Amino acid sequence: MPYASPTYVEETRIGFRFLATRTWQIQVLRVAINDLKRLIGEPLPRGGVLLDAGCGQGKSFRLLRRAFAPDRLIGLDADPRSLHRADAEARREGIAVEFVAADCARIDLPDACVDVLFCHQTFHHLVEQEQALAEFWRVLKPGGWLLFAESTKAYIDTWVIRWFFRHPMHVQKSADEYLDMLRRQGFQFGDANVSLPYLWWSRTKDFGLLERWRLRAPPPPGQREETLVNVAARKPA
Repeated sequence: MPYASPTYVEETRIGFRFLATRTWQIQVLRVAINDLKRLIGEPLPRGGVLLDAGCGQGKSFRLLRRAFAPDRLIGLDADPRSLHRADAEARREGIAVEFVAADCARIDLPDACVDVLFCHQTFHHLVEQEQALAEFWRVLKPGGWLLFAESTKAYIDTWVIRWFFRHPMHVQKSADEYLDMLRRQGFQFGDANVSLPYLWWSRTKDFGLLERWRLRAPPPPGQREETLVNVAARKPA
């Protein structure tokens, strides 16, 4: 049965299948995690509790364990089908994962219990984005990291994505709007903690083919519509 929630828009059947692919794991998840590690700088947080908010089918677990070696890994998702797949993925990888079935806007975890919160390509599915961010703030410990990687409205509101996927269009945001939302909540970050990737798969007009064929240079930041935003933000200690 499809998962029904007033606060979360589930993936289409095509989207659900895509999120199980190696393409998703390697071309999207691994690239984002490597970029977020760079945005944190050294030393990387190690050990502690890591919450994967919107863990989907668990394709991030191996990458997160390798990057941060958490003592405790929690996977949260609103979709029971995804959690079932995520549990199987964790077992295949031999990774101990605790699962929480909940919407990001209502997280059944205590205050200040998480050291690192990983939120990758989840916010554009959420209707109650501000409430979800407030919950992230609540469960993070002082000094904890929010690793936020998201597609912007410029990417979500394209015919390719509208055709194959499903999202609450009235809450989609630009890169600047996401950054403003994080700041309003109280998260701290500087320019060195933010990146605006312009990856080929996020450019639905031509998928970056002209640059890959060296027929033109990619437009620089400020002269393009940003399609992605990655942020390593911290809750003040």
